[in-house]
Amino acid sequence: MARPKTRPTESSVTEFLNGIGDKQKRADCKVIAQMMREATGKRPKMWGASMVGYGSYRYRYASGRDGEWFECGFSPRAQNITVYIMPGFRASEPLLKKLGKHKTGKSCLYIKRLDDVDQTILSRLIADSVDTVRRKYGSR
Repeated sequence: MARPKTRPTESSVTEFLNGIGDKQKRADCKVIAQMMREATGKRPKMWGASMVGYGSYRYRYASGRDGEWFECGFSPRAQNITVYIMPGFRASEPLLKKLGKHKTGKSCLYIKRLDDVDQTILSRLIADSVDTVRRKYGSR
């Protein structure tokens, strides 16, 4: 079975964050990084070339496929900052309604800038996500 392309690396998270060209996005990502550090109690790692992840867990699908992924993470993409909320958003609807300007994918929360959202709600979404992942999979 093929290994996933996105795995933890030894690249420097600090260098990556400091290398974000847009000053506002860089500052926003540093705040999100602190939220995730507080939610997990873990130090960040680079996952692939552009994702910052905190903690990790092992998963196994019914098909037998398994792997490792981060408990929460983010990536400063060109259009948005992508915040990875691993359990998805079904249980988070009430919080999402209070969050502010955002879009969602299956487990991706897209925000342009932190000024567009309520940071207390964002922090809660991250913490709730980590709690859900740990209850289901444990933590490494």
